[in-house]
Amino acid sequence: MTLPLAPARGRVTLLAGLFFATFFIAGCAAPIRAERQNDDAISFWTGRISLQVQSEPPQSFFAGFELKGSPVQGELTLNSPLGNSLAVLRWSPQEAILDSGNQIQRFASVDELIQKATGAAVPLPALFDWLRGKNTAADGWSADLSQQADGRISASRSSPQPRTDLRIVLATP
Repeated sequence: MTLPLAPARGRVTLLAGLFFATFFIAGCAAPIRAERQNDDAISFWTGRISLQVQSEPPQSFFAGFELKGSPVQGELTLNSPLGNSLAVLRWSPQEAILDSGNQIQRFASVDELIQKATGAAVPLPALFDWLRGKNTAADGWSADLSQQADGRISASRSSPQPRTDLRIVLATP
């Protein structure tokens, strides 16, 4: 089950509307962004995430998120603009689980879990580093951390195809 990646034009329009609603709703709330911690510490971030896969047809994914843990063991909660849980991804050295509320799926690795949930191979260890402001290289990915201090991160994957664009806006403290 791939989460709201929408091959149909109507779904893309709906998700785009939900994405903009998220910005307006988020402006009324005051979620907390955890302080940066050292590289070995368990961390917590919250904000909004956008993932666009330039496949045929193009696919888009927008959600609020809470990410806690580390690349080795953690949890990513994806929320709708109204705050309803879309899915919870949990991983550890022993398991990788996608809980979509009405169904629990298990995967052989966290990479398979992320691919299934988002539709793209997002490099989890690099993502944690990017959130910390460390520009870690990841195969095929290029991160722009120039606005990381302002809570904005973007990264693009050009290889392998299709091109994938990731945008993160962290909640303000």
